[in-house]
Amino acid sequence: MDGTLVNSDAVVERVWRRWAARQGMDGDAVLSVVHGRQGHATMAELLPDRPAEVNHAENQALLAEEKADMAGVVPIPGAAAFLAAIAAVPHALVTSADLQLATARMAAAGLRVPSPRLTAESVSASKPHPEGFLKGAAELGADPADCVVLEDSAAGIAAARGAGMRVLGIGPRAVAHDPDLAVPDLTAVTVTVLPDGAVRLTRV
Repeated sequence: MDGTLVNSDAVVERVWRRWAARQGMDGDAVLSVVHGRQGHATMAELLPDRPAEVNHAENQALLAEEKADMAGVVPIPGAAAFLAAIAAVPHALVTSADLQLATARMAAAGLRVPSPRLTAESVSASKPHPEGFLKGAAELGADPADCVVLEDSAAGIAAARGAGMRVLGIGPRAVAHDPDLAVPDLTAVTVTVLPDGAVRLTRV
């Protein structure tokens, strides 16, 4: 969702730069690993010796900050048209945000929320673990090899790869992590539903 359908970079940067300052850490270094993960997983990556319960407690505080701040949350260009184009074909939302944050950000961006939706509450392990994508495929009754994941982050792309899925990289962050195909935003993608029900994504 974040970085693929919704541009929430402004609020993510505000919240995580404040957290970095409280830890005495460089904000740019923190932001280089934060995207695509649940907050507690980011903290565990950056502060590996800190107890998990501290990370989970701080993550709840950061989630509250994020839910209260929708300033600058906007749709990725082409997101509404893309969601309309895939409305009749199986698709799921898989996000590291919890359900409340995901719903709020999609609403702030003026986008419908796909169903099924796999949020932070749906998994036991954050990206880059593939659990979320594998559960999404199971919800759809789809073979993971037949799925295409839209991702923008290193953690997300690694999770998709681990699930055995192809990756359409969205935006500049994705390019460095070798997706199968990369586009600047969703205005550069067309969706064609073929007579046999297969879906073709084409870069334009």
